[in-house]
Amino acid sequence: MVKKVKIEDCANYISCGDCLGARDPFCGWCSLENRCSVKSKCLSSDDPLRWLPFDSNKCINITDVSPRQTPRQVEAKIQLTVDQLPPLTTGYVYSCVFGNVMTTVAMTTSNGVSCDTAQISMLPKSMPGKDHITLTLGIRSSESSTVFVEDTFTFFDCSAHTSCTTCVSSQWECDWCVYSNLCTHNSSTCSQTVVTGQNNPVTSSTKGASFCPRLLNTTSIFLPDGVSQEITLTGVHLPMPMPGQDGYMCVIDIPPTAVQVPASRVNNIIKCQAHAYSYTASQGSLQARLRVIWNGGYMLDDPMVTNVTLYKCAMLGSDCGSCLGLSRNTPYQCVWCGDTSKQCKYTKSCTSGSVQACSSITINKVSPLSGPIEGGTSVTIDGSNLGSEYSEVMDAVTIAGMPCRPNATLYIVSKRIVCQTEPVGAVRTGPVIVTINGITQQWTQEFSYKDPTVMSIIPSYGPKSGGSRVTIHGRSLNAGNDIQAYIGGVICQIDRSQLTENTTVCSTGAMSMPTTDTEVKMTFDLHPRVLPGAFNYTADPTITRITPLKSFISGGRQITVQGTNFNVIQAPKMFIMKGSLRSNSTVCNIQNSSIMTCQSPVAPVEIKAVVNRSLSKRALSPTEASVGFIMDNVMSVQNLTYYFPNVLSSLVYVMDPVYFKFKEKDGIHIQKGDNLVIEGRNLNLASESDEVLVMIGQEGCSITSLAETQLVCRTPATQPAGSKENELPWVIVSVGNLKYDIGQLQYEVEEGLSPAVIGVIAAVAAVLIIIIIIILVIHRRKTVIAKREYKHMQIQLDTLESNVRNECKQAFAELQTDMSDLTNDLVATGIPFWDYHSYAFKVLFPGVQDHPVLHEPNAYDSQQVNIEQGMKCFEQLLNNKVFLLHFIRTLEAQKTFNIRDKVNVASLLIIVFIKKMDYATEILRYLLEELVEKSVSSKHPKLMLRRTESVVEKMLTNWLSLNLYGYLKSSAGNSLFLLYKSIKLQVEKGPVDAVTADARYSLSEERLLREKIEPVTLTINIVQDGDSDNDTVQCKVLDCDSITQVKEKMLDALYKHIPFSNRPSVKDLELEWRHGRSGHLTLQDEDVTSNTDEGWLRINTLSHYKVPDAANMALIDSFNNTLKTNGDFNTTLSSINSGTPMITDVENGSRQYHLVKQQDDGQQREGRHNMISEIFLTRLLSTKGTLQNFIDNVFQTILDAQSPLPVSIKYIFDFLDESATRHGITDSEVVHTWKSNSLPLRFWVNIIKNPDFVFDVNKSHIVDSCLSVIAQTFMDSCSTSEHRLGKDSPSNKLLFARDIPKYKKWVEKFYSDISAMDAISDQDITIAMNDLSRNYESHFNKTSALLELYQYATKYNAEVLEELEDSPEARSQRLPSKLEEVADTITA
Repeated sequence: MVKKVKIEDCANYISCGDCLGARDPFCGWCSLENRCSVKSKCLSSDDPLRWLPFDSNKCINITDVSPRQTPRQVEAKIQLTVDQLPPLTTGYVYSCVFGNVMTTVAMTTSNGVSCDTAQISMLPKSMPGKDHITLTLGIRSSESSTVFVEDTFTFFDCSAHTSCTTCVSSQWECDWCVYSNLCTHNSSTCSQTVVTGQNNPVTSSTKGASFCPRLLNTTSIFLPDGVSQEITLTGVHLPMPMPGQDGYMCVIDIPPTAVQVPASRVNNIIKCQAHAYSYTASQGSLQARLRVIWNGGYMLDDPMVTNVTLYKCAMLGSDCGSCLGLSRNTPYQCVWCGDTSKQCKYTKSCTSGSVQACSSITINKVSPLSGPIEGGTSVTIDGSNLGSEYSEVMDAVTIAGMPCRPNATLYIVSKRIVCQTEPVGAVRTGPVIVTINGITQQWTQEFSYKDPTVMSIIPSYGPKSGGSRVTIHGRSLNAGNDIQAYIGGVICQIDRSQLTENTTVCSTGAMSMPTTDTEVKMTFDLHPRVLPGAFNYTADPTITRITPLKSFISGGRQITVQGTNFNVIQAPKMFIMKGSLRSNSTVCNIQNSSIMTCQSPVAPVEIKAVVNRSLSKRALSPTEASVGFIMDNVMSVQNLTYYFPNVLSSLVYVMDPVYFKFKEKDGIHIQKGDNLVIEGRNLNLASESDEVLVMIGQEGCSITSLAETQLVCRTPATQPAGSKENELPWVIVSVGNLKYDIGQLQYEVEEGLSPAVIGVIAAVAAVLIIIIIIILVIHRRKTVIAKREYKHMQIQLDTLESNVRNECKQAFAELQTDMSDLTNDLVATGIPFWDYHSYAFKVLFPGVQDHPVLHEPNAYDSQQVNIEQGMKCFEQLLNNKVFLLHFIRTLEAQKTFNIRDKVNVASLLIIVFIKKMDYATEILRYLLEELVEKSVSSKHPKLMLRRTESVVEKMLTNWLSLNLYGYLKSSAGNSLFLLYKSIKLQVEKGPVDAVTADARYSLSEERLLREKIEPVTLTINIVQDGDSDNDTVQCKVLDCDSITQVKEKMLDALYKHIPFSNRPSVKDLELEWRHGRSGHLTLQDEDVTSNTDEGWLRINTLSHYKVPDAANMALIDSFNNTLKTNGDFNTTLSSINSGTPMITDVENGSRQYHLVKQQDDGQQREGRHNMISEIFLTRLLSTKGTLQNFIDNVFQTILDAQSPLPVSIKYIFDFLDESATRHGITDSEVVHTWKSNSLPLRFWVNIIKNPDFVFDVNKSHIVDSCLSVIAQTFMDSCSTSEHRLGKDSPSNKLLFARDIPKYKKWVEKFYSDISAMDAISDQDITIAMNDLSRNYESHFNKTSALLELYQYATKYNAEVLEELEDSPEARSQRLPSKLEEVADTITA
């Protein structure tokens, strides 16, 4: 087998090294254009340095830059040594490009180029804390406008340094002017002492940081608050202030201010004058920075950072013990004064003498006061004067007569002792005693050694996910400090607020699986107590059904939940979720292990707003929310959609029911009879009669019926009493959380009857009995008549069914005849396919008549060159996979990048790569892999490719469409065109309303003409050459056709072999009826003869003009020329008597209609017929039966895997199969749905609905509606879900209900056959894509397409650059700067 392969792929090599290293004899490095290409595509490639072949020794390179850095304040001349610098064409120059900020002209030298830094004012500022900026230094040719070789160059700034040490230690030639306190690159401007920088090549005796004036490291400085003290510091190389300069000052930063104190300098010693420093902060000590300045603001270097510590003894030592601890363990000079102040003071401030031991001990708290007999309990003793150091408390504590060893780490001087109890043999109780330095103190409460016991646990079961709140019963369960509970080895979180002597409440942890007879363990300071086999972990509850799934927004409707293991949950609750919004929860009542009842939650504000908006539009649109349950820690029942996908769990919210008050003005309703009627609205939207409670006083009113606007209930036999004496009862309606006061109720009082009245009643009753007997006789007679009428109706229905069957047969036979004639014509003339360019434009930009890609860019001549050159650079970036993928990802991440933008970008990319379809395929695969990753990680992977929500989905549509063009022309197009023509012919056999587009023959119920109209078929003769009867064409029309419809049919007859786009427009032609030699009448849709009726104007028809059969008609243009089949016009035709005046103006406010009047309520009535419109639905069956064979042929052709299929179908199906395998998807329905969402949904449905994309034909509204039904049927056939049909199902689904199962089998076989085919290799798909790029010509302007794409790069320039900068791979290829170069090229 011979295969075609591409011999070169130079564009894939980004750098010169990669290009030459590939050793591809067809590829070389185009030096000035900085790209790898074949020789023919490189400018001036004959020069050996302009195009370097694969066997070149080395690439163009900058070997040296002299100098490599310069002060940013100084203009410098730079020499660049360049190896293999190409010569320039006459008239072009080189330039040096410093980053994106500065460009200067370069002069060519013997070994490279030289340029200067003349535009230093354009340099950006250095970053804070930085003393330089480093920019890329590149060489650019004006011939290619491309930077083709790069290095780096640094601008440094010595003035960024503010200290001598950092100045002279920097990597640049920076010196420090001591008496100017300045860092500079030019020390010649300095006076007096200069410290030379370590990187300055100049020889100096004061070179390096060691000669900087600076402070030396000193010992810690402690300053007592408010006490005057002198500070001594040591320095080196300290300058002597010159005449006119200020001396030294010490500055201490004490918030909120800085304290300045004069200082004196003697040699290298600095003494800060004595000063009483103080601070206001309420803290024991404060660290402050000390600085030394001279001459008013020159600061001495302080490499080690000198700090001082200010402190307040009174705050550091609040009691005797802590104060003594300060003096013994810290550098603070604090003592406890023995005078009456009893306070911790600075040593020199205590004049009455200090004490060495505290005279008392205070205990404030001991915790805990019990522990296990095994000991190990950490007992905390809080108080004051609890020792001044750990050695004083080592043996100071005894508890219940047993020593308690303090913990040195946890000991806080004077404040806290934490000790651990020793084990004892048995339960005991005793005091807590502390003895320090002979002073003893005992706590008021005693400590108890206890022996805890675990006895039982309630409840003894819970779900394995944990969260059950259980109570452990026993004795001494609060003994100790560290108390823990475990069930089955898993910690049970204790509620410390519920911990008592005899009970402990905790929440169970999660287990991996259900377990039984699990032990319960508690530890008391690590000593265990076990209760074996006391707890059972059961399986988690599950949900199997929720009913009802409808509630009013105020909530409170009883919801019944069915499932398993409800009895192991203690307090189940119900909530709803709408997006990220979660409602408050309601409490559920458990009936048994499988049933519980809950109250529906009140709808959140957002859902209420949606429902209220629906009400304002006079609609009762429901709003759904997901139901969830709180069952301890069982997470699965909180997300039913994910964990229980087969359970219907969406709760529909509707408007609240509203019960109206009684209409009586005083609010008191007089009740007559047994039934009470209460009016309202929305009463049964989410309520049943047994869910509504009606109370009359303290008694109930039994509900007998509940409708949307009315409730009826049976009142009690006797008047119920009111809540107060002598008060009428109130009628109150309760439903869910709602309660309505309807008003007060009073029974009607009946008076007794007199004998005379009773006699009258008896007489009336006798008369009534006679009347009833007569009525029964009449009823019997009418029943017999009704049965006869029923039999008669049955006969009519049978007749109707027979007529429909006959009509189908007759219509099918007629259509077959017409289609046979059409097929014969097609053999001779061919199908009017659009050329590849027109087809591609219609698919890529549906509904668009004109687009910039069809024209040259709109630019001035001076801009045209820049735009073309810039777009070439931008195209190079798009040909870089790294850039293109980052570009697409960045666009899709923007909130303002909407669906229309995504579709546009996808189409523009296909145009750019229409000659590189192999590269487009590679990018498509990358993006599809990312889409699969995203979809698999979501909850509903089946939804992938369902909608066009990303660039890749539209790219897939475009890619399939271009790949299948040849398949359409060679195979599928024939059956698709015959289907279109069969629908058009069948539809036009019956009346079609010119205004509403409703037709007698339709597959769409929405476009069905529901009127009984019996048209008469007329055969008219189309006159072409004046009065010659021999040159006529016959055309069949209907007498109810509008004039425009007649013209369209005549054009179809005249131009049946000519594509639609080459025909004259029907709007430019007039219809002329020729009856006799001089009788010419122009027919129009509207003229002075048009009929009007109550504001309705009827469009004229042939019957309006009383046109007979075999009439002669002609189509004339605006010049009164007769239209002929060859497209010419007869200019010799006389216009005598043809100028009948026609007035097309209609009365203001009149409305047009053709066959039926379109009423405001959407019903069609003309006033002549009074039939049930549903009787006309049989016409759908008639039309479907007539077209069935053509529909089947299209589906069979599309789903025939045995025909030569394009390799792209196998390729994309294999990719979806591989993706499913790679991600571990075993559900075959997911892969089936992916395939259906790719080929059928993204291509075939689009083509079936829009045959005008493929063929040069006109698609009318009625034909479009029929094709939409067929397309939807095809998509239903590709779905794996079963469609449950009922009386309320759409008519189009009922219409093909018996056919869809057959079509589904065809689809499954089609997918199976493709999977069984040999795999398509990457080489095969590459060959196919290259053939596609080569075999079909398009006339799109690539520069315009690139310019349209570049507008998105401009709009989101900052975001794209940021994304590229964040990518190491993009930075390594200099993609950010290359994108900016595109803008520079365009605006140059």
